Amino acid sequence: MSEFGCHAKPVPHGRCILDLVTLDFETYYDDKYSLSKMTTEEYINDDRFEAIGVAVKVNDNASVWCTGNFAELEEFLIPFNLQNCAVLAHNCMFDAAILNWIYGIKPKRLLDTMYMSRAIRGVHAKHGLAALAEEFGVGVKGKEVVKAKGVSREDFLRNRASLSQYGEYCKNDVELTRKIFDIFRQGFPMSEIKLIDLTLRMFTEPTLRLNTLLLDDHLTNTIKRKEKLLADSKYEKEVLMSNPKFAEVLKELGVEPPTKISPRTGKETFAFAKADKDFQALQEHEDLKVQTVVTARLGVKSTLEETRTKRLIGIAERVGMLPIPLRYCAAHTTRWGGSDKINLQNLPSRGVDANMLKKAIVAPAGYSVINTDSSQIEARTLAWLSRQDNLVRAFREKEDVYKIMASRIYRKKIDKITKGERFIGKSVILGCGYGMGAKKFRLFMEVQGVKLTSNEAEAIIETYRDFNEKIVNFWGQVNSALYRMISNDTKTYVVGNGLIESKGSGFALPSGLVIQYPDLKVKTEEKDGEKKNSMVYTSRIGDTYIYGAKAVENITQGVARCIIGEQMLQIAKKYRVVLTVHDSVICVVRNDEVPAALNYIESCMRCTPKWAEGLPLDCESGVGRSYGECE
Repeated sequence: MSEFGCHAKPVPHGRCILDLVTLDFETYYDDKYSLSKMTTEEYINDDRFEAIGVAVKVNDNASVWCTGNFAELEEFLIPFNLQNCAVLAHNCMFDAAILNWIYGIKPKRLLDTMYMSRAIRGVHAKHGLAALAEEFGVGVKGKEVVKAKGVSREDFLRNRASLSQYGEYCKNDVELTRKIFDIFRQGFPMSEIKLIDLTLRMFTEPTLRLNTLLLDDHLTNTIKRKEKLLADSKYEKEVLMSNPKFAEVLKELGVEPPTKISPRTGKETFAFAKADKDFQALQEHEDLKVQTVVTARLGVKSTLEETRTKRLIGIAERVGMLPIPLRYCAAHTTRWGGSDKINLQNLPSRGVDANMLKKAIVAPAGYSVINTDSSQIEARTLAWLSRQDNLVRAFREKEDVYKIMASRIYRKKIDKITKGERFIGKSVILGCGYGMGAKKFRLFMEVQGVKLTSNEAEAIIETYRDFNEKIVNFWGQVNSALYRMISNDTKTYVVGNGLIESKGSGFALPSGLVIQYPDLKVKTEEKDGEKKNSMVYTSRIGDTYIYGAKAVENITQGVARCIIGEQMLQIAKKYRVVLTVHDSVICVVRNDEVPAALNYIESCMRCTPKWAEGLPLDCESGVGRSYGECE
């Protein structure tokens, strides 16, 4: 981390130490216009946006505050030469977007103490500036100036004392941010610093465009579909929306409304959620009237597609381009996640109008989108981590591992395996590596449209575990490591193939980050008259159950994320990475560069990291004018 903090000067090997500039903008907000009610993009591009002032700290110099109109703040920022500096902020997505979108400044590197906190302290911790300042004892975040809400800069100018106080408040935030950064930077992996920068630039320097016509058509079709569902049901919207009223509708149709026990209250409640199994079953009820009202209920209650389409239309109308809001280390496993009220991680690919939103996300004129997916990366990584060598070898030799699994299940030659049997083999390979039992597997397959008897499901699970003994052993090793964490055993233990170490209250990943289980403990509960011990840790939702196989899933996903991260950085050396979704990397390249780019990107995605010798990787790519076309 010696790359930042001094005046720029040459260092060995052609590297340069960048000036570290910590900054914080204070902007106008009111009851209706604020970041709590709007997306970051919507807020900054609104006509009401006003930067009241900015505090800046260069390296270790004292922070300075400037308030002024657009021209005055622009003039104030010029001498700092931010385009050749590393810019640090707490929630840098906001401040860096202001720098670029309002003042046309693109810093050399973007740093974010909030993102670093997520990486170091885990997603379950508090990452606000006030909480971090208190925890690390670096000072106290001041209280905002009285009546800042709804107060413009012009209003502040009538009360210079308040404006000065606002400046001191802002400067204090900057000083706290820098102090926290100095703590976090110690030992923080440089590769993760680069990934933070890459993640932020997907938002602050957007490349992808939006097709307004497609979005408008999709919104119209979505609304019409909802209206038809409502008309077909012959019930009013408020009846379908209300749980008690909808329950009465089901009773009128001769169906007992499904119920469940709420995990939050412990009381019986209606099981009308989309994910509730009993409610899902009603979609295939023998009475078509029941099917109709249930489908109508789901359609009326679901507003995600409509809301997200409207948000994308709003972005298209304001700026045309699509700032990609991704959260770095959003998941427990350090993976990226959706952010800013637009989750691009779960855009629909199936169902009516499948891929329409993705098709509305297009490359600039003269460019193409390349979507490269790392094939079966979790299954490959799990086999390699556990030393399940027969499975690793099958992946390396490009054998059909799904058919191999199916042949063992059905005791048939591989060339005799049917399409349906291969699907079972695929489901087993991808779904049973983390301890799934027969009952859950049976329900899982039922959702996929495959009905199994209890005996069939049990036989399949037994076959998987018999032929993947090393994976099963891996679950046990990790389970033992969790119990050692609870006993406060300070020794470091390796699990699996030796890559993963237990460290404190978690497992260290090759990236240098740690999957953490805060306040890990044994919890004793009584069930069916018997006491049962389980391991739990404290997450954002309270006590969360953990066990060996589940932790193996966490570790596998974490290692897969390390691989994807390294691949992204390698690809970004030559081409513009604009998005990552799960195990895929999406790039935008010039049309005349597509063949060369495709070759380079796929070679990066197939390249095994130095720390993962023997791990066979593969990928699949698609090329198109839009994100949807290259799926």
